[in-house]
Amino acid sequence: MKNPSQLNTFDREKLLLKMVAEQSKYLKDLKLKFESYAPISDESWKLIESITEFQVVKKGDLLLRNGQIAKEIYFIAKGALRAFITDREGNIYNKNIFLEGDLAGSTASLIQQTPSDFAIEALEDATLIHLNYKKYRELIFDNDDLKNFYIAYLEKNWVIEKEQREISIVMENATERYLDLLSKHPDISERIALHHIASHLGITPTQLSRIRKTLEKDL
Repeated sequence: MKNPSQLNTFDREKLLLKMVAEQSKYLKDLKLKFESYAPISDESWKLIESITEFQVVKKGDLLLRNGQIAKEIYFIAKGALRAFITDREGNIYNKNIFLEGDLAGSTASLIQQTPSDFAIEALEDATLIHLNYKKYRELIFDNDDLKNFYIAYLEKNWVIEKEQREISIVMENATERYLDLLSKHPDISERIALHHIASHLGITPTQLSRIRKTLEKDL
């Protein structure tokens, strides 16, 4: 895509209108994300919109480094991110993979303002909406509907889903965990490198390859 400064006036205006339309859609997606947990008033939503910023990142860009104190929450409007841990021997493990509609960040680092234990990297070119966490917290404490959203979000993602994930690691085999991932994100294996998916599932790429071959035979 050409740089806007290289376009004529008509094409530049056309490109800008497209960007505005996309950003408007992505903000609506973010609002739907909030409202999937609790109702948000128009007044509170305008406050949230006032602290949002758009960010475009390239595949491989780091949004948060291991040991860095997190300042932002990221909503993935388009693309994919991963949170990964590097151990003392240099081995890398994927903690989470985030796709469109997900909120990403180092929650412990944000809340405690301590260095993050993991890094966040773009797995694809991505369009993000980020919110400054300090301003976001101030809005939550000042508005009951945003407080209700925050409580509901933490309960679902850091109590219910965390517990379900921990149980699945113990009770489900690797094939079941892979099928569960596919049920949530059917196209993930076409977008994300298999070694990243394997790491996310807690298995080796060779194990994942065998699982995929077995499933293909059963079709």
